[in-house]
Amino acid sequence: MLVSYKWLNEYLDLSAVTPKELADKMSVTGIEVEGINVPEEGLKKIVVGEVVACEPHPDSDHLSICQVNIGEEITQIVCGAPNVKSGIKVIVALPGARITDNIKIKKGKMRGQVSNGMICSLQELGYADSVIPKEYAEGIYYMPADATVGEPVFPYLDMDDHLIELSITPNRADALSMRGVAYEVGAIYRQTPDFPMVELQEVETTAASKINVAVADQSDAPAYQIRIIEDVTIAPSPQWLQNRLMNEGIRPINNVVDVTNYILLLFGQPLHAFDYQKLNSQEILVRRGNEAETLVTLDGESRTVSSDDIVITNGQVPVALAGVMGGLDSEITETTTTVALEAALFDPLAIRLTSKKFNLRSESSARFEKGINRATVAAACDAAAAMIAELAGGQVLKGAVEGSAVEVAPVTVSITLDRINRYLGTTIDQSEVEEIFAALGFDTMLKGDIYDVSVPPRRWDISIEADIIEEVARIYGYDRLPSTLPSGETVAGSLTQEQLMTRNIRTILEGSGVSEAISYALTTEDKAQQFTFSTSHVTRLDWPMTEERAVLRLNLIAGLLDDLAYNLARKNANVALYEIGRVFKQVGDTKKELPTEVNHVSIAVTGNIHNKDWQSQAQKVDFYYVKGILENMFDQLGLTDRITYVQTDTLKEMHPGRTAFVQLDGNVIGFVGQVHPTVAKAYDVTETYAAELDLDQLLQNKSAQMVYQAVSKYPAVNRDIALLLSEEAANQSVVAVIRESAGRFLQDVRLFDVYQGKNIESGKKSLAYSLTFANPEATLTDEEINHAMAKITKNLEDKLHAEVR
Repeated sequence: MLVSYKWLNEYLDLSAVTPKELADKMSVTGIEVEGINVPEEGLKKIVVGEVVACEPHPDSDHLSICQVNIGEEITQIVCGAPNVKSGIKVIVALPGARITDNIKIKKGKMRGQVSNGMICSLQELGYADSVIPKEYAEGIYYMPADATVGEPVFPYLDMDDHLIELSITPNRADALSMRGVAYEVGAIYRQTPDFPMVELQEVETTAASKINVAVADQSDAPAYQIRIIEDVTIAPSPQWLQNRLMNEGIRPINNVVDVTNYILLLFGQPLHAFDYQKLNSQEILVRRGNEAETLVTLDGESRTVSSDDIVITNGQVPVALAGVMGGLDSEITETTTTVALEAALFDPLAIRLTSKKFNLRSESSARFEKGINRATVAAACDAAAAMIAELAGGQVLKGAVEGSAVEVAPVTVSITLDRINRYLGTTIDQSEVEEIFAALGFDTMLKGDIYDVSVPPRRWDISIEADIIEEVARIYGYDRLPSTLPSGETVAGSLTQEQLMTRNIRTILEGSGVSEAISYALTTEDKAQQFTFSTSHVTRLDWPMTEERAVLRLNLIAGLLDDLAYNLARKNANVALYEIGRVFKQVGDTKKELPTEVNHVSIAVTGNIHNKDWQSQAQKVDFYYVKGILENMFDQLGLTDRITYVQTDTLKEMHPGRTAFVQLDGNVIGFVGQVHPTVAKAYDVTETYAAELDLDQLLQNKSAQMVYQAVSKYPAVNRDIALLLSEEAANQSVVAVIRESAGRFLQDVRLFDVYQGKNIESGKKSLAYSLTFANPEATLTDEEINHAMAKITKNLEDKLHAEVR
């Protein structure tokens, strides 16, 4: 919401308050000010000029040589605008002037002709294309005929105004109007806004004789009325009105449409003007749309409505999307002579859904969605009708034709002064709190020690005791509230076991060189269903902001791959990321049951473990690097003995020969492996290895308490064993047999060599292990070790058909 400081001064006396002081005061009383903009800042030496002569350039088919009166002299300027002509007043940037983007204007020649400055368009003064009147969009702007030649243009365009940008929260929609802001500022400075009275002159002919209005369901339109204005002449709006709209970011159209936009800004009440003749009936019916019914809106697009949409019809076909956009067939044009002016209240939810459905966001729909002052619907319509009659020379027919009406009464909230002071920690006395209520415009009645506070309809956000306390705090001043320490007993905070373990896992992963990432929980349906190792439906949003954020995720890897792609696109080639977050599994009816939130932990790594340097070659990330990160985590969690890995080719997004399920006590809790090359290509990432685990299952399986032992004073003994096995044999199967057979003195088993090739028959491989034995109570003898090795050898031969080399 942009608030004009000049406009605000028409209702309040702010002569002693600078715009900066006003902005600061508003920010500390509850309405945040995002900034102050003065349109003329950065511009200089731009004046009103008059084109006294205009001739075509002899060496150009689009340039004109203009003789321009700039006050002190007549100077020559070459202009390329198609609408330049003799006898108009224009915007002139003199030599040395600064226009938008800090461009400096100099004297020069254009195709041999001297040009002493520049005739400017509004774009060159910083106006956006979207707010410039269409007749000036491709050319220069005509200044008013009464503008004084040689004077700066800024006062004529209100570019010397201060525009205060407010960030309005949904609960303060009353501040989406100049009247609402005036009441707010008046409360701050203890003033009552003075709004000029609107005198509506009506003719004897009744509006009811021209049109009939009906509302099918009053819950859709609690208030709806039409006024008829005849004999209007469509023309451009006066300069002051165009200036006011352009400064607020609205394009001037004509004197009728501009009045509806002006009243929107003044009252916060959206209005719509129909061309009465183009309605092709004397009836207005507000109803829900019929299935497959179509309407061409003002933007030229054909819209197919449904029963979810409220439409305005001429009794037969839709002529407007209620509260969102009018129809093209009934718009106000130069040929319009009779205006049907609509003022209404519509169901906020229906307006929101229609606006979202058609991607039509407007100033009107935003206000209908957030709320409107129900007490000023008729007053806003009357003010608009009076302005149209004044600016367009029309006659207002007698009475407004109502299809529905709503009765509005002040809301009464009871509260005591003691309760206010206890909540705020203040010692406000009776006279001060009554003065605050008066400043807010709230009538009060004191019954004993209870205040009955009457809240006017313009503050529909106030209905309970806490709202009254907040209003008192705002006007009293948040900076004046006392600062106190909490009193009473406190309890020391602590983390749950799950929180401690999650924090420990973060520390372990970061210690392994992996950095934490946080990805969006919303993604596309395709990405959500990738990298899943359990069955689940997807959970879709009814009204997603974008298709890229339409469903809740079922995995974390897809988000990490997007993060990798982001880094790789910026030449960060070696990336290792992890994420701990929730996935959303849906196994029941997706329309009735909420998804189950499951904690997962995921890792994605690409690039080199370390780069090439003077003493070593580069080492690329591989399957065993990522598996090693997991093994380190399992080891520190005390779960190593309960973890097994099983090769799998069932995950289509993972490489079939380099992927394994991770099992805890035989139950699958995740997987580790290489992202399939085709999937990696689709994500724009290089060769990538990833893992994803069900964190909840890890947290539920607490490890046994770690028991520390003194370092043995007796020496350990190492023995090596080389085995010839089928190439299908898994390392963990060999290690399991060795540990089962070795007895209690085996401390460690380490695979140190894998070989296939020359001197090894096809389908076989050689595995070599180093076994460490130690007895903490005595020195091991050769006989004990030989006995253990013999048992190991026999079991390997019997169970795995191994051949000891």
